[in-house]
Amino acid sequence: MKHLDLPPAWLLLCVLAALTLDWLVPFGIFGLPGRVAGVGLGIAALVIAGLAARRMRRAGTTVMPHSAPSALVTDGVFSFSRNPIYLADVLILLAVLLWIDAPLGLPLVPVFMWVLTRRFIEPEEARLAAAFGPDYEAWTGRTRRWL
Repeated sequence: MKHLDLPPAWLLLCVLAALTLDWLVPFGIFGLPGRVAGVGLGIAALVIAGLAARRMRRAGTTVMPHSAPSALVTDGVFSFSRNPIYLADVLILLAVLLWIDAPLGLPLVPVFMWVLTRRFIEPEEARLAAAFGPDYEAWTGRTRRWL
């Protein structure tokens, strides 16, 4: 079950919930501007996630949740967000909601953020604090969790 407890699985669950909700109660308001914004957010999300993963690989640490970190990465996109890959996941959900024109699915965004925070971010923060102590604390003092 641990192998299924990954952010992309939760993202897929939220997308499926949005699609179901949109199918049950079709109500669109975003139109073409929503599609354009959705594409823009989707591209931004892929760039952010790619830059973060690349930086983590260069530092020799894992990108997999539930794993022990071997390095503290605080530069690049990690100087703007302590969790750029999770931020990218949220942007992908928002991009999908805009693309499929499902405004009733927007409450899924904070729900998804809460799930990411509780299931992934908080345990990772505990592992990072234990492994890197003062360096981690200094980073949290200057870099916000999301943005």
